[in-house]
Amino acid sequence: MIRDDIKAAQIAAMKAGDKPTRGAISLIQSAIKNRDIEARTGGAPADDDALVVEVLQKMVKQRRESIEMYTQGGRQELADAEAAEVAVIERFLPAQMSEDETRAAIETIKADLGAAGMKDMGRVMAELKARHAASLDMSKASGLVKAALS
Repeated sequence: MIRDDIKAAQIAAMKAGDKPTRGAISLIQSAIKNRDIEARTGGAPADDDALVVEVLQKMVKQRRESIEMYTQGGRQELADAEAAEVAVIERFLPAQMSEDETRAAIETIKADLGAAGMKDMGRVMAELKARHAASLDMSKASGLVKAALS
């Protein structure tokens, strides 16, 4: 499980005295713990790794937005710190599907659902998320789905 990998990486970072990595991993664990608390009010997650991947993807997205703002604001040292955190977080994410693999998955789902036009976009996106959420950036996928259905 991804949680076990994160815990092992934290222990390794502590033993190595790697403060930036240890700090980033502590942030990851904190975000996951917050998500667990939120999930308590709802039903139990069907797949723990999916929950962790969702949290990690959100963290990467937030940091990329921060990097962009810091760079525009002339604060390169802060952008570099955020980039270092992104590198640590991405170590725990599963490999992302390439654009060609994403297109192939969309075509398969289109055929399975019999999707023909833009009215089916919601169904295709829901099925794509159900099948490939952990290995796919859904924001990029929506553009590909739109192109495939138009």
